[in-house]
Amino acid sequence: MNSTPNYVVSEVRDAAAEGPDRSIGAILVKTGRLSQADSERITRFQVERKMRFGDAALELGLLTQADIEFALSRQFDYPYLLAGESQISADVVAAYEPFSSRVEALRGVRNQLMWRWFETGQNRRALAITGAQRGDGRSFLAANLAVVFSQQGQRTLLIDADMRNPSQHQLFSLENRSGLSAILAGRGNQSAIQRVPGLLDLSVLTAGATPPNPLELLGRPTFGQLLEELVPQFDVILIDTPASAENSDAQMVAVRAGAAMIVARQDGTALQELDALVGLLQDARVHVVGTVLNNF
Repeated sequence: MNSTPNYVVSEVRDAAAEGPDRSIGAILVKTGRLSQADSERITRFQVERKMRFGDAALELGLLTQADIEFALSRQFDYPYLLAGESQISADVVAAYEPFSSRVEALRGVRNQLMWRWFETGQNRRALAITGAQRGDGRSFLAANLAVVFSQQGQRTLLIDADMRNPSQHQLFSLENRSGLSAILAGRGNQSAIQRVPGLLDLSVLTAGATPPNPLELLGRPTFGQLLEELVPQFDVILIDTPASAENSDAQMVAVRAGAAMIVARQDGTALQELDALVGLLQDARVHVVGTVLNNF
């Protein structure tokens, strides 16, 4: 399941077609990116030349394409973050660079996952993100896919089930004192799920404190029961897993989820390791949705 990156050029909409609080000019004035005087200057120029507000602003040199894209994201409830204004890691590129070729490729993967899994059955809401070796990009892909699913308006939950080397709490700058390990050990509940500030429809269940027995915890009926309880609450549940070559955690998670997507690193993942992982998942009767070749 490969996707070819394509740059997305957002259409600049006419400010006159929007309400007073949703126009490009009003949004940029409110957020301090444009002065009221310059907004009025752009509007006059727009009317004289019969242009769209954004095109007029660009021609006058009063706004950049990034300013226009920012305003469009607010018009269409397509949230993303500005560099320096959030503690979320820059590795979560979908949160900061929604119009880049990298994120367009991620949207392509998202669409294929919708067609191949999430839209093929009412209870098909959970998907394990698996890989053979550490460093193949599973956590990166899981985090960024969670963002692009949430940007589509899907109620999205990202679960960090890599209790040996957790990373999602670091990527999203979240507390990790209570998480999945506490729930599976009977010492926590769904209140450990955290909403991600600034990104609508995205929640994260961190791994929690590192337990001495992660595989045994994941194998308990509690994990399956937890997923059953979460399925009605979310449209998409993505589960980050450890490297399959190091332990059996990923296989256990995939069995509970019912499906898995495999991540391979370009020029890094050996074909025999990939074949071994596919064989393990198929032996466990896990539906393998596809494979993503990661070159980021």
